[in-house]
Amino acid sequence: MTHFRRISLIFTRISKTFVLALMLCAAQQTSASTTLPASVRLALDAARIPVDAVSIWVQPVDTGAQPTLAVNAERAMNPASVMKLVTAFAALEQLGPAHTWRTEIAMSGRVREGVLHGDLFLVGGADPVLGYDRLWKLLRRLRALGIERIEGDIVLDASALRLPPHDPDAFDGRGLRPYNSGPHGLLLHYNTLLLGLYPGKGANEPVTLAAEPPLAGIVIDNRILTSSAPCGTWYRDLQASIEGGRRLVLSGTLPAACGPRTWSAAPLPPAEFGIALVAALWSEVGGHLGGSVRAGVRPASGTQPLFSDDSPPLAEIIRDMNKWSSNVIARQLLASLGTAHQDAADMVVGGARVASAQLAAAGIATEGLVIDNGSGLSRIERIRADSLGRMLVAAWQRPWMPEYIAALPMAGVDGTARRRLAGSPANGQAHIKTGTLNGVRAIGGYLLDRNGHRHAVVMMVNHPEAHNSAAAQDALLEWLWAATP
Repeated sequence: MTHFRRISLIFTRISKTFVLALMLCAAQQTSASTTLPASVRLALDAARIPVDAVSIWVQPVDTGAQPTLAVNAERAMNPASVMKLVTAFAALEQLGPAHTWRTEIAMSGRVREGVLHGDLFLVGGADPVLGYDRLWKLLRRLRALGIERIEGDIVLDASALRLPPHDPDAFDGRGLRPYNSGPHGLLLHYNTLLLGLYPGKGANEPVTLAAEPPLAGIVIDNRILTSSAPCGTWYRDLQASIEGGRRLVLSGTLPAACGPRTWSAAPLPPAEFGIALVAALWSEVGGHLGGSVRAGVRPASGTQPLFSDDSPPLAEIIRDMNKWSSNVIARQLLASLGTAHQDAADMVVGGARVASAQLAAAGIATEGLVIDNGSGLSRIERIRADSLGRMLVAAWQRPWMPEYIAALPMAGVDGTARRRLAGSPANGQAHIKTGTLNGVRAIGGYLLDRNGHRHAVVMMVNHPEAHNSAAAQDALLEWLWAATP
């Protein structure tokens, strides 16, 4: 055999070996591991949670990358508030990050010598974040235009959204908790009464209360007392109830060690809350009213527009929703999506259809997907971990990706994830939406590993001991941060 032939055979063998190695590498890349990292398995064992109750999906966000870890990922599970990731994706995809909602002010009749001889109309556009500060400015502008007295009524038009009946007690029997509030065409101040609590210096001293915004006709009976207990879960003993229709009774104790705290309540349904708030603020800006504040619909003719007010852009609203997991904003966004589905039974159903269609159009499997209200505050909402993971990867490739990620809490830094990964080298490296219900604990978002590569990561736990699974979820994030070569 010649020297040249020997070199040729050696080269051929090396080439075959190299090709085989590439094929094996490719096979490994296209086949996600189904074995839990040891640290995650140990944490689940300590929490008495079986692997069958866990669903995980991990995938690099790079184009064409394959999942690196998939455990029960094809199983539809309850994601709790992680469902807000789907609502945000669909809203940005359908409406765009610069979308705004408009609230209009109109009147019937004429203004003479400071008196409006007719009705004033506040026409909602389904703005999710029309707070009382912006509402105060709207009413103050009316006064600046010379309207001192309205002889007729102030009519609140919420017809922008066609909604099903909403029972705030249906989920957990705590209908006065703001997280149970439903959407509304003219949602004002998140339907929430903020309660500033200031404990006394000693046990059994009254707790001083500062409530905002003002609500006409609501009487607050504050019976909260100061306690000498340590400051643990400070709101554990606080209770709110409605007596006699318009008396909000606050009871329980607040530890002096906690210092001032802010609590909240939803004492009225959205339509009634809006009436009480507008009546109080119109009086506060020095306005007078001959009729009443009431719900109604602006007539198709015979009214004159005065001015309007636009909401912040959708990108900012999604940040408010996801950083602090606002259920009412999520419900409002889903219903707003439903305006594009007029043949649906209502706009919540329509919004769910739009969100599902947006995922399908992005090539994301929707088998097992159940969208109830878009907030995750539901016993029936379901999604697969692989669907969530692939949606996160798809979001990474969208032009609105920066807004989507920036809306997520940073683990160990802010929002609902501010207490996660404390003391960990992965602290601050993950943008993660958290979700918690009885029997459910979930995370979903993005993590930047130690080598600067970003990954989509999802973990859902559906089990009676799910509340103990935070350590396992943190272990997954730490493993992902450190495990990549």
